[in-house]
Parts: sequence; structure tokens; C-alpha cells
Amino acid sequence: MDKYLENLKKYANENHIPIISDSGCDFLLDFLGKTKPNNILEIGTAVGYSGSLILKTLPSARLVTVEKNENFVHFAKQTFEKVNVYDRVTQIHDDAYNFIKNTEEKFDFVFLDGPKGQYLKYYLYIKKLLKTGGYIFVDNIYFHNLVLGPEFVKHKLRTIVVNLRKFIDFIQHDSEVKVTFYEIGDGIAIINKL
Repeated sequence: MDKYLENLKKYANENHIPIISDSGCDFLLDFLGKTKPNNILEIGTAVGYSGSLILKTLPSARLVTVEKNENFVHFAKQTFEKVNVYDRVTQIHDDAYNFIKNTEEKFDFVFLDGPKGQYLKYYLYIKKLLKTGGYIFVDNIYFHNLVLGPEFVKHKLRTIVVNLRKFIDFIQHDSEVKVTFYEIGDGIAIINKL
């Protein structure tokens, strides 16, 4: 891995900036290496860590990445420039829901790693943007294993957990897709549009 990205991972972890886990990242990059998508949408740029790794793995791919936090938008721009992938990135400074509702662009791969409680709301629009045969890679589907457990969930996290459970139930019953769950990192779902 690029030295800059190694340092960025350390910085993100020390400053509690959410980035993909090492095991989730390995799985994502391996999956991308096999499927080789060209037009990728990332929901949640943060500091540009996963977006940079995606583009390093796929030298001909283009990335559209959406981030609401202005500081992260600026930070990620520097990251993309430093790792020499900025020419293949379109950064969108907007609320992800607003962007996916209004864009007409089509994608063959979506990396969904934004606000967990919004996944179901996002999904209905993301699916329309996804080309037939394309994939949605959903990270943190089990949310610290709270989604799987019967134990009491603290009030401030309850809405996220309830919404993630609704999302999981919805995609499992969606006849237009095939869903596979993986107990890697904090849980991953791969949704394939049929």
C-alpha cells in the first residue's frame, strides 16, 4: 500500500474518522479485481481512503464520490491528488440522498458506506442508478453486531439498528436482486442487480 495511504489510515483511526476495516478493504479490493467495474459511485468520501484504494486497484475506472461534510471534501481532494488519482475522481459536495435522487448517471458498482440509518431510503434510488448486472457493496451492515443481537440497544443507536434491520429484510425479499451476506469486518452485503 502507498505510504501516504498507510499514514492516512493511522490518522483516521487515531481521530475516530470512520474508514473501511482492513478485512473489509481486502475483500472489497479483491471483489473489484474480479468484477472490474468502470463507473463507480461511492456514498461517503470521508478522507478519500477507500476511494483512493478503489482507483489504485482499477487503473481505468472512474469514481463519483459524494460527501456532505465540507472539511472532508477538501481533505479527500488532497488525498486524491497525493496518490495521483484525482484526474479520475468527480467529487460531489452534497447530501447523498439529494444527489442520488437527482442524478441521471448510471453506475456498474456502488460502494455504500454512508449514514447507516439511511440505507433503505438510499437503496430505492441507488438501485435505479445501477446498471443490470451491477453490484452494490454495503459496508457495516451489522453495525457493531447490534443488528444481529437480541440485546437491548441504547436509545441513541436504536433508530440506526431498527432501520438496518428493515433494510436487510427489504433486500432479502427484493426479487430484482441477488444478495449475499459476509461476516467480514462489521458485516458486508453484496447486492447484484439481476
